[in-house]
Amino acid sequence: MAKKAVLIGINYPGTKIELKGCVNDVHRMHKCLVDRYGFSEEDITVLIDTDDSYTQPTGKNIRNALSELITPAKSGDVLFVHYSGHGTRVPLEEGEEDETGFDECIVPCDMNPIPDDDFRELVDQVPPGCKITFVSDSCHSGGLIDGAKEHIGESTNKNRNQEPKAYFFELEIWNFFNSVLMKFLALCGIWRSQEEQDKIEITARYEVGKSRYLPMESFINVLKEKTGKDNIEIGKIRPTIFDVFGEDASPKVKKFIKAMLTKLDQSGLVESGREIYRGGSSKGSVPDRGILLSGCQTDETSADVKKSGEAYGAFSNAIQMVLSGGGGEKDKITNRELVLRAREMLKEQGFTQRPGLYCNDRFVDAPFIC
Repeated sequence: MAKKAVLIGINYPGTKIELKGCVNDVHRMHKCLVDRYGFSEEDITVLIDTDDSYTQPTGKNIRNALSELITPAKSGDVLFVHYSGHGTRVPLEEGEEDETGFDECIVPCDMNPIPDDDFRELVDQVPPGCKITFVSDSCHSGGLIDGAKEHIGESTNKNRNQEPKAYFFELEIWNFFNSVLMKFLALCGIWRSQEEQDKIEITARYEVGKSRYLPMESFINVLKEKTGKDNIEIGKIRPTIFDVFGEDASPKVKKFIKAMLTKLDQSGLVESGREIYRGGSSKGSVPDRGILLSGCQTDETSADVKKSGEAYGAFSNAIQMVLSGGGGEKDKITNRELVLRAREMLKEQGFTQRPGLYCNDRFVDAPFIC
């Protein structure tokens, strides 16, 4: 049985959307995979953008790494992917269907996005007897594997999927209030229950870092900087991405362009073109072997957190805390338990993001990773 992983951390250094904790998340998960789960270092591919000696996490390189992870896989193999970086979502085009009403995407360092349909296609290539676990610590990460069954989460609720809510100023105020309150109580000697004291102390240990929320206008602005094109609008994102990246663009983007050309060249076959566009996902045609642990819901944002002066993703940090805590051997921590405990931990720390679990029924109570 082979154990292989791809770890992706993107801080976007030198840009207006720079983050601090994503590369730290990757290094921390790398150590966890080796020390706790028995992965060999040579079987872990790392893509980060803060060190030129590593493969850079461009759209093309991420797709290649994921393809090289899945293509040689055999029955019994364990595959793992951790992504830490910006997430965004693109409005659907005419004729598209999606439970969440958007394309949830991860954002590579070159702004060549990878949408949920692409992850669905990758998962559908995983061979029988093999499984692949995705951890995505990014905004809008709920539903990142298109069509995966939601077990823990609210992303497929039709009344949701509004614009993401900016909770981080509220969280900063909450943390500041708790810090002052804890000092005041200590000075006054006022008694509180142990549970209340623990909650205050837990919250006070963490400082809110930068939100991993990437609004569409910010994505467009950085895309303009990367491409030198000033006429990019929401309705022109996919054609621009294809124009800039060509064959290195998302397969879904290429299908979209092909559908557009079909409509232009054969105006009487509009429905045929639409079918080409929809044909990117084979959800439901094969058993689902993908497991997604998302840092938040589709209409929520994920956050960085500062712990002892170091920045991490709030969800990635919660995972590491759960795994390093008490409560038995690693095989006792199931996907369900990990997500629920991470949810509770983030809530105690004052975060409003709610992690999710998306997978086939048989993986809900299976051990995390292996």
